[in-house]
Formats: sequence, structure tokens, C-alpha cells
Amino acid sequence: MLRPTVMKSLRWILISLVIASPIFHPPSVVADDAGLITTPAIASPPSFQQDVLPVLTRFGCNQGACHGKLAGQNGFRLSLRGYAPDWDYDSITHEFFGRRIDRADPSNSILVTKPAGVSPHGGGRLFDADGDAARVLTEWIKAGTPGIVAEEAVVQSLKILPGNQTMRPGETLQLTVHATYSDGRVRDVTWLAQFFSNDSSVLEVDPTGLVTCLRAGEAVIRVHFQGEVAVVAITLPFDQSVDPQQFVERRGFIDEHVFNKLVALNIPPSADAGDSTFLRRAYLDTIGTLPTPEEVKVFLADSSANKRAAEIERLLERPEYVDYWTLVLCDLLQNRKERDHDVRGSKGVRAMQAWVREQVANNRPWNEIARDVITATGDSVTQPQIGYYIVSIGEYRKVEDSDVVASVAQAFLGTRIGCAKCHNHPLERYTQDDYYHFAAFFSRVNFQRQESHKGATSLVVVNEEETRAGAQIEETRKRIAELQSSISDKQGDELTNLQKQLDDRNRELENQQRQLTEIQARPPRVRQPRTNAQLAAQPLDRSPTLFAPGADPRLSLAAWMTDPKNENFSGNMVNRLWRHFFAAGLVEPVDDLRVSNPPTNRELWKALNEEFVTHNYDLKHMMRLILNSRTYQLSSATLAANETESRFYSHYYARRLPAEVLLDAISLSTQVPDSFPGYPLGMKAVQLPDSTVASPFLSMFGRSDRVTACACERSGDVTLPQLLHLQCGDGLNQKFDDAEGRLKQIVKEFPDNLQATEHVFLSTLSRLPTDKEEEAVMAAFSDSDNRDEVFRDLFWALLNTKEFAFNH
Repeated sequence: MLRPTVMKSLRWILISLVIASPIFHPPSVVADDAGLITTPAIASPPSFQQDVLPVLTRFGCNQGACHGKLAGQNGFRLSLRGYAPDWDYDSITHEFFGRRIDRADPSNSILVTKPAGVSPHGGGRLFDADGDAARVLTEWIKAGTPGIVAEEAVVQSLKILPGNQTMRPGETLQLTVHATYSDGRVRDVTWLAQFFSNDSSVLEVDPTGLVTCLRAGEAVIRVHFQGEVAVVAITLPFDQSVDPQQFVERRGFIDEHVFNKLVALNIPPSADAGDSTFLRRAYLDTIGTLPTPEEVKVFLADSSANKRAAEIERLLERPEYVDYWTLVLCDLLQNRKERDHDVRGSKGVRAMQAWVREQVANNRPWNEIARDVITATGDSVTQPQIGYYIVSIGEYRKVEDSDVVASVAQAFLGTRIGCAKCHNHPLERYTQDDYYHFAAFFSRVNFQRQESHKGATSLVVVNEEETRAGAQIEETRKRIAELQSSISDKQGDELTNLQKQLDDRNRELENQQRQLTEIQARPPRVRQPRTNAQLAAQPLDRSPTLFAPGADPRLSLAAWMTDPKNENFSGNMVNRLWRHFFAAGLVEPVDDLRVSNPPTNRELWKALNEEFVTHNYDLKHMMRLILNSRTYQLSSATLAANETESRFYSHYYARRLPAEVLLDAISLSTQVPDSFPGYPLGMKAVQLPDSTVASPFLSMFGRSDRVTACACERSGDVTLPQLLHLQCGDGLNQKFDDAEGRLKQIVKEFPDNLQATEHVFLSTLSRLPTDKEEEAVMAAFSDSDNRDEVFRDLFWALLNTKEFAFNH
């Protein structure tokens, strides 16, 4: 009988022979449709990063619902979607003495048997024991569990075959995914890719990439593989007849692209909006206020052919335009007091609002406004735009721990990278390293903070190492000065000793100055907390960036960001403008631009971006184009053939007015202003500089708190408390009872009931009553002997209509 030690030695000899033996026959090659050489789907031997991790990702092992959650699952933790391969390798091969790997019998490894359903598994059976996934894991173990290879080729791009398609409901389509690697290889990764539908009511896609068309519309299938994303759009035209004459009138490239999309989908546009509807819509969207009854009458009486275009020009030059768009930009730039430790006070918030207001009044190009904010330095009095950093960095001493990285990306680039602070982005190619590379642009932002009553807080550009080195230099210079002052009256040994100390200090100063120069010459960088690597500043597109010694890194960031080729910068503002006027962005959510979330009309998106850049980022120019388009001036009343459409702009999408605009509309209609603590009576809600001004109405109706960069902070939802507030609250009744209010004035000034009724309609809905409405109101007067009460009820009823509370 062999001794145990001998048996153990023989066992490992056998294992080594298995490891050394060939696993697959030499791979064959296949040519794809472009003539490129495609490597087989399974490599020999399998790579941990290119084969094993993709298997774990494809079958959900490292997802948030399983072992990818923060605490892992049943003692086994993997990084979320494989963002930390080094961690995963250690967890799989070494944790718990390597119990998950059976090198003697690889197919019996826990890593294989549990997901294959051979052993009990809380997640159930994920793949077949004799399928490709089990084969990859088994052969990897047979090969000796090879680990991470330095400089291993990585996926650079994905290609989906076939490309964009036009199909019909009920049809199916099998997609194929090819991955191109940095070494030039092209590989079919269809079985390892993950497939998702952006609208599962239009398209379904199964895990193998088989697409099923469900109903008419347009949707995108997105594919994920090893951090790369690709999409393919599938259009399913509606089965209905549309008169081509409805698309003939096109007033510019906006209508051209919108109507081309509607034609492709067989969706007819709604009729054009009437004059009163257009006027009210344009006023509310452009200057945030209702037209007065007199303005409505003048516009309706105007018979000139270009009166709408002329009215648009007048609106863009009105002071209310400056008020409203100052509010919009202050939301975007998060102009508020700090949450934790306010060093600006209300004065600083008002100063930044005034700065923004000046930019809007001068129609300053958006790229210049953005550059001034991104590169802001100085104190909060003379350079109030540093307030953006005061609130986004807050009390944090390290910018990479603050909100500024995610805020800048989301506000100026429409890119949500906050999740990459902890793990790779789940829907985009941004990695955790990308987040900290981007954070390094702000590594030299520091504050000299003071309480607001003691003076201004200043933003200075210097990193911590420079600060410490500078402090050491100053301390050394101070000691040298002290030695020089004491050496003059010394002699003998004492003089020699002091001279030696002075020489030592001078050499120390030279070394410290040299170290400071070296520090300043280093590229800006921050520490990546998972790997402890010092990552240099780098834009999100990973393009190389050079920095002058000691220069403010944000200057390079601003240059990259506002480069005309940076579609995310221009597209971010274009998309926000489009959503403002149309209630739905070309990309939704409006601040979530990514490859996996493409625009609903790519051609229109490109044309708008080019227009914005070509015209020097002129906000008014873009607004003028939008307002004059036929698309914007379509009715919100739908047709049977377009009533379910909500993404392609076949009609105007009605939505509830923003909180400040609605409150101001009520005040203007009733001619009774609201009062706000600390501000004079008559201050409009859209003019308030601070989002923390106490107002139950504004809070209830969803004003932005400006705490984060997310556009979702401003809510347009309709809630039961809002309805109850308008219908049952004291606010309207107090305005109706006001002796100087419009209701009392109408009753006095218009003895004729019909004229008074028309004025009430013009004051609230910005239109004259219909015949049916007139008849109903006149009947109410006939049935009542209290004229004042009828007008009060009429006013109350109109202010509580959807037509009043919504722009339509």
C-alpha cells in the first residue's frame, strides 16, 4: 500500500498532466459579413477576463440580486458585473481554501455544479451541465485557473448584425453580436452578450438575442458585453392610412426631421393649434407667465400673416424672459445654501442669481457661461459663480468624496456617472477608474472658508501636497530669517555653529523648493480607493490631456468639455431645451445621455446639435427655431391615429405647469400677489433666488430643492394633496375676498354678465368662452339671485381646471 504522501504526489502529477494536455483542437476561423476573421466563441484555453467573467455576467451570478450585491450571497461575493476582476479571481480560487474549485475533478467544482443545478443552489439552475457555459468554466479549471494577464486584449467595440430594421408586429429576428478586441480579433459573442429592450411593449428579446415584434412603434435593443454597449433600432410602422398632404407644410429642419419620422411610422400630425392656444403656450414656455386679457385681445385681433413670429421675437426680449430663464439656469447650477455649513448665506445665493441673470440678459453663449462656472476662482463676492463649487463640494475636504464630480458630468454633459464612484456603470462603458480620472480635474480646488458674516469665502487652485510643501517652505524661510538676524553679532565657535545651521537651512530650502517644483509638475491626480492607484486627470472619453506645471486642471476640462466636437456638451443643453418646450426630451431621462439610451430621432438630434454649435451656442437662437416650428405649434388635441404616441411629437404634449409658474399664474389671474418671507410684496415666485424660501405651495407642487444635479428634483406630477389644496385650501378664497383683487374689480367694472364672463375666461384660460360655456354661465346667472357668488364660483371652477393648471 502506498504511503499517503506518495499518493498525494501522484495525484498532483496527474493533475499537472491534465493541466498540460490540450483542451480544444486548434480553432477554426470564420469570415463575417465584412470579410473580417472571426475567432471562435470559446477560446483555448479560456481566459479569466475574456471568458469566465463574461459567463458569470451573462448568467447573472455577479448581478446585484445575487453574488454581486454588497454583502454577497451565502458567503460568496463577486464584484458587481465584474468591475473588479482581481477581487473576483481571489474569491473564486482562494477564498475558503479554494473550496469552489476542484482541480482533481473540474466538472465537480462548486463553481460549475451549483449554477448548472447539479448541486443545490439558491439561484436555481442557470445553465445546462453539458452546455457552453459549464464547458468554459470546466476547461478553465482544467487549464489551472489561469489568472489575469497584464496587457491582455480588451473589447473595443460591439457590432450587432443585422443593423437597424423595419419590421411588422408578429415577426421575429435573430441578432448576432461581434466583439472587436484591441489586438484586432473579431469574435462572435452572441451567447455571452446580454440583450435588453428599451420598450418591452414594442419589442421583446430573449437571452439568446431573438427579437419578437409585439406592436407598432419604434424601440431599441441594446447589447452589453464586457463594459461595451451597442444598440439597434427596429421600426414597426402603424397599419393605417395617412394622407401625405398632412406633412407638406414644413417650416424648417425641425419639421423636416420630425415629419420624416412620422411618415416612417405612419403617424399623422394633429391639427395646428389656434391663436389663443399658441399665445398662452408660448408665453408660459418662454417667459413663465400668462398673457394679460389685453394682450390676448390684441393678438387675436391681429390679422397679419407673421404675427406668431413677431410675437415670439417680442417674448424673447421681454424682462420676464430674463426672470424665467434665470430660474431655469439657477436650478441647473444648484444655486442654494449649503446643506451642512453655509458660508455664503442668502447674500451669496442672491449674488449668484444676479450673475446668472446678467448672463441671460446679455444672451451670453452657453459654452462661455459653462466655462466661467467650471473654471471659477476668487471670492464669493466678486466671483459669485464659485457658489457652484461651494454647494457641490460642501464640507468635504476631498473632491472625490463630494458631489462635484457627478454634478458636473450630469449638469454640463448630461452624463450620470455617480454610480461609477463605487462600481462600473451598469448601462455604459464608464468604469470606476473613469470616475476617479474625471475627479482628478478638481483635485486642486480648495476653499479658504469663512462664516458669511466674517467675509467672503474664496476658491483657490492648489492641491494638498502643494499646500504642505508651501507651508514647509515658509517655515524654513522664517527660520533662515531668524538665524540671519542673530548671526550678525556672533564670533568664534558660536558664529561657526550658526553659519553651519544657516547653510543647512538654505540647503533644506533648496530641496523643498525643488520638491515643490516636482509636485507642481505632476499631472493632477486622485487615489482610486479600491486599487490605491493614483489616477491622473482624464476626460470621460479617455482622450490624452496635457497640463502645464501648476496650472488649473479645470482649464483643460473646460476646453475639452466645450469643444465643438463634444456632442455630449451641446447635446445636453439641446436636449434640455427640447424637453422644456415639448415636455419630452429627445433622450429621456433628460440628463442621461448614453449610447444605450439613444435619441428617439437621431437625425433631428444631430441637426439640432450642429445648429447649436454653428450658431455659437446661442440659446435664444435655438428657442426661436423651436417656437417657430410647426411641430411646436401643433395642437395638443390628439387624433385616433396618434393618441397613444408619446415619443415622436405628432402633437403637443400637455403637462402641468412648474410650481413657480403656476403660483404666479394664480396671482396674475386674481391680481393678488403672494408674499414670501424676507421679500417685498409683489416679488414673483420665478424671481426668488433661493429654493429654500418658505412656501408650502411651491414645495407641494414640486419646485427643485437644488440639492443634486438631477433634473428629476423638479416634479411635474399631479397629486391628491395638490388637488385638495386648490379646491379646498384657503389660498384661493383669500384671493377672491381681496378688495383689490380681479374678482371684485370685474364685478364692479363689467355690469354686463357676458362681458364679465369673457374677462374671467381671458384672465384665467387666456381665451374667450365657447358658445356652450357661455350658455352654461348665463344659465347659472338666471338660476341665481347672487351675481357675486356666480362669478366667484366661475373663477374658482376655471382655476381648478386642467386647462388652467396645464400648458397645452
